[in-house]
Amino acid sequence: MSRRAFITLLGGAAAWPIAAGAQQAAMPVVGFLCSSSPDVYRDNVGAFRQGLSEVGYVEGRNVTIEFRFAELQNDRLPALAADLVRHKVAVIAGVNSTEGVRAAKAASTTIPIVFAVGSDPVKNALVASFNQPGGNVTGVSFFINQLGPKRLGLLHDLLPGVDLIAALVNPTNPNAQSDANDVSAAAKAMGLTLSVFHASSEPDIDAFFATLVQRRASAFMTVSDPLFLASRQRIAALANLNKVPAIYDVRAYTEVGGLMSYGPSMTDAFRQAGVYAGRILNGEKPGDLPVVQPTKFQFVINLKTAITLGLALPATMLATADEVIE
Repeated sequence: MSRRAFITLLGGAAAWPIAAGAQQAAMPVVGFLCSSSPDVYRDNVGAFRQGLSEVGYVEGRNVTIEFRFAELQNDRLPALAADLVRHKVAVIAGVNSTEGVRAAKAASTTIPIVFAVGSDPVKNALVASFNQPGGNVTGVSFFINQLGPKRLGLLHDLLPGVDLIAALVNPTNPNAQSDANDVSAAAKAMGLTLSVFHASSEPDIDAFFATLVQRRASAFMTVSDPLFLASRQRIAALANLNKVPAIYDVRAYTEVGGLMSYGPSMTDAFRQAGVYAGRILNGEKPGDLPVVQPTKFQFVINLKTAITLGLALPATMLATADEVIE
């Protein structure tokens, strides 16, 4: 090898770290904004990463994810969203609540925002329409809030002779009133008496069960809320301890001993949010990506809990269940 060639080779080798550093600096950053906590959303975060990988983005290899969790303190969301903007993220994604989307929109009108929410994004003015969201916002709406009447109907099918059912609602949730109204209207149509109870903290949840027993309610249902999801083990345990049948909005409750759940797959919703975040990184505009809606809903029964509660589940109900946990 000639001296000149050797020097050229050395020069190229010396440039490698600089080139590698430049490549790393150019790695896109995705901000993940969540109103809850990391432990509650562990599976959903994994699903989000899976969605990103489906369009070619792997965390640590060619994309960085900055996580911000509000730990159920919604008043922290605006500051967390603003912090992501200061970090110059390419996308703010994983936004799991109406308040979170609003905080992200207020923080930036240009950075793309990808949500995964259970509420109606058009009704809550998060997007202009499902097919043409417009602006810098799109995502996945898994319509968990609108399924309250369906869950009430399943509870009524299980206990056709009951007349008093309770609904647990978090009054601080912006969708609480409309969701409670929908369930109340459905109860009236079924000839049921529905009592709505409010809980916005864990002590409130304990008080709810004390009142539930005093009023001899035959069953209860939860109206979707991050607080209840975070407290699902406590809620399921208290329901079983007090021998009160209940239906919940997502499978995570039945996994920890809840009797029944009916709703979409949240992990699939966050996987699709990851796919959208990756597509936006690839150059697509959020306003051109239609809001994804669920095509499948999961009806899950925990048979062990049913036996513990002394319930004889109708054969037709067991046959229609998507999953029976034994």
